[in-house]
Amino acid sequence: MARRLELDVSYASRTPWAPSARLLRQWAEAALTPSAGSCVLSVRIVGQARSRSLNSRYRRKDKPTNVLSFAGAGMAPDGRCFLGELVICAPLVALEARAQDKALRAHWAHLTIHGVLHLKGFDHERAAQARKMAARESQILDRLGFSNPHR
Repeated sequence: MARRLELDVSYASRTPWAPSARLLRQWAEAALTPSAGSCVLSVRIVGQARSRSLNSRYRRKDKPTNVLSFAGAGMAPDGRCFLGELVICAPLVALEARAQDKALRAHWAHLTIHGVLHLKGFDHERAAQARKMAARESQILDRLGFSNPHR
């Protein structure tokens, strides 16, 4: 089955900048394996207040975060994979990029890929997991023409 991504993007915040749905699709598709089949993904771009609220509710951390990943229902009878939802905080992504001296577009690409990899089962709670996830992120980003974000 050919890889296909059904993407639903909504913008509650576009400041200071948020990528187009086309860019988000490109980055998300790059994180999917060719054998992934047809996947459904939602991406919500939010401000700091909404990010903080969701992070507090679901992770018990009372602060905004750059990206939250919510797993989807998995495989549907029609063969589509409901991957899940990413919630990305536009203002925080911009602050981090500036603080880390990274290009804003590159940081968005990294966090989109990072979130999709979480939905695909990658994690970074333990050192070995973190190394594996960071290596996969770097490989994908390199293919897209971005430098390694972990250096």
